Amino acid sequence: MKIKIQHQPTQDDLKQLGVFKWAIWQKEASKFPWTYDCQETCYFLAGNVIVTPDGGQPVQMGEGDLVTFPAGMSCTWEITSDVKKHYCFD
Repeated sequence: MKIKIQHQPTQDDLKQLGVFKWAIWQKEASKFPWTYDCQETCYFLAGNVIVTPDGGQPVQMGEGDLVTFPAGMSCTWEITSDVKKHYCFD
């Protein structure tokens, strides 16, 4: 299971996806386990995160990144600076 990251997508790409109509999630610096029941796509407005899939390599992401997490993935989130993101579950 692979995390897909698009660094600095264009405003047109974001508008086509309807990103700015998605809900917003915010969280302070912290570390916690997470499992994705369904696919999530998110766009980071602020912050930095290291997501480590169970049994996999850490993936760094943050402000300006459009990220897709696959359904069924279990991982650990380590928020290194406070996060604010738009998100959508597919």
